[in-house]
Amino acid sequence: MTRDAAIDHGGRLHDARLRWPLAPEPWVDLSTGINPVAYPMPALAADDLTRLPEPQDEQHLLQIAADAYRVADPAMVVAAPGTQILISLLPLLAPARGVAVLSPTYGEHARAWANAGAVVRAIDDLACCAPGETVVLCQPNNPDGRAFPADLLVALAGRLAQDGGRLVMDEAFADLEDPALSVAPALPCPGLVVLRSFGKTYGLAGVRLGFLLAEPGFAARVRAALGPWAVSGPALRVGSVALGDGAWRAAAAARLRQDAARLDALLAASGMAVIGGTCLFRLAETPDAAAWHARLGASGLLVRRFAAQPRWLRFGVPAGEAAWARLARCLAQDEAGATRPPSSGH
Repeated sequence: MTRDAAIDHGGRLHDARLRWPLAPEPWVDLSTGINPVAYPMPALAADDLTRLPEPQDEQHLLQIAADAYRVADPAMVVAAPGTQILISLLPLLAPARGVAVLSPTYGEHARAWANAGAVVRAIDDLACCAPGETVVLCQPNNPDGRAFPADLLVALAGRLAQDGGRLVMDEAFADLEDPALSVAPALPCPGLVVLRSFGKTYGLAGVRLGFLLAEPGFAARVRAALGPWAVSGPALRVGSVALGDGAWRAAAAARLRQDAARLDALLAASGMAVIGGTCLFRLAETPDAAAWHARLGASGLLVRRFAAQPRWLRFGVPAGEAAWARLARCLAQDEAGATRPPSSGH
């Protein structure tokens, strides 16, 4: 990753409409990995919008987040306006000369460390970590869903810390997966930093809320760097209600597991190979990825491509039967009755 290199993120419907101006509306956005069935927005009080948040409101959220993420002390929890700002801030608060990013994964991690002057290298095996490095990985990984036993990762964090290194765990997609995958309950653990996303799990990405979990001293440094009122009053209220609703989270996870299996069946029937993912997205491989991407786009269905892996497509879970039906029709046959798009020649 070079400094300031362009990264193609999902969710850019404006660009999709320009590329496929004749595509039917409404678009079905399957490119983001955000829960398509959002948490029902709680009512906001007038003060949420007209007054600065009170410190007690933030403390209330931190306690609820600590309980939801199984962290023993809310002093180890930092609330921020989304995890992206935390990804950008970490290299400034915990400088590292050498950074290893388990790849392929979310591209903003490598860019943030490179922009801060670190030498960043991509690795494909945790055995490649060097003493004293900062190691970054996503659990489960985006886009392939790769995951490691939590005890192995906690032990790795301890070894890295002995030489001044850190393990940065991005658990953006962990909320709806097996709780045993999370390393957060191991905190406080020397050298371990965990990121958790709110918007993906609860389908409320526009709320802009995320969390950093770390030992209390480092968490205090991050909180101080963010400054007062980092999280808006509406985000504090919505986050407190949603994170405290364990029943909704469990029901969402059960529904999404079924949806992921349904999506796998559709993709396999189209001739694609499902090679990984989470319950919020599935990763498919096909030599005709470019042709499929174009055909789906022309049908008003936006999925995610990867420049470095031209055979991959990532599909989010559709919301509602109408979206499922549109995807199924597009995957089943084209106007000529073919069961898959013309070969791209790869």
